[in-house]
Amino acid sequence: MIRPAGPVEPLRTGDPPLAILVDYDGTISIDDVGDTVMAEHVPGEWEEMAARYDAGRMGSRRLMELEMGLVDAPDDGASMRATAAAQAHDPGFVPFARRALEAGVAVEVVSDGFGFYIESALASLDAPPLTVVTNRTVFRDGRAHIDFPNGHPTCFVCGTCKRTRVLEQQAAGRAVLFIGDGESDRYAAGYADIVFAKRALVPICVANGWPFHRWTEFREIDAWLAETLAAWRDDPSTSLLPRPAVHPFFCGPEAWGEGLFDPPDEG
Repeated sequence: MIRPAGPVEPLRTGDPPLAILVDYDGTISIDDVGDTVMAEHVPGEWEEMAARYDAGRMGSRRLMELEMGLVDAPDDGASMRATAAAQAHDPGFVPFARRALEAGVAVEVVSDGFGFYIESALASLDAPPLTVVTNRTVFRDGRAHIDFPNGHPTCFVCGTCKRTRVLEQQAAGRAVLFIGDGESDRYAAGYADIVFAKRALVPICVANGWPFHRWTEFREIDAWLAETLAAWRDDPSTSLLPRPAVHPFFCGPEAWGEGLFDPPDEG
């Protein structure tokens, strides 16, 4: 059961000062599981709303509330769960996560999706225990209901505030490596210290001038991690592992004011 994420653990003496935050849909999973579930089980009306989100005219929280309002689930979500369970995952994720955890690196899955399929998917992959920071969808009386236990208290543009988790890990003394693939990763990538981007996240990083590494499979990031950890053990001052940096606010109440549900129109 998805709950509010607990506080970030303090950095322990001798552990690498690194946290890895990983998106789920289209990152750990090969395709966007939420979109696949919607496409197979919900009428096409949701696609127009999703296009508004992709164009930056709607927040994800509003989008997901509207999408879940379209769901007719007489089996209380069983068929939607079955579709989600059938989706493929990057086989390199679990070895990557195990390497990181065994080295003392914090690893968290941060997702601004529907959330109901993530924990079961990780269990089916035999993934090590991981903190999952996401939204909460429940099925009841033939309907779907979503809430946002990991949202920002005064900014309602996103369902899960990935930015918050990045800043909390940095405040604990860890550089943040963020791995993602799309629009929902914008507000994490812009504050992270190291970014691995693919698909739609690449042009977002390019447009904003954010440094990033392109990636296709987790085995590539795993190789980078092995090299980086080896260098850090040899010389903790190595430039391969940066110190957590302070980035100017470009989203949230500090930049937009409080109470927004959609990104401000910058046109």
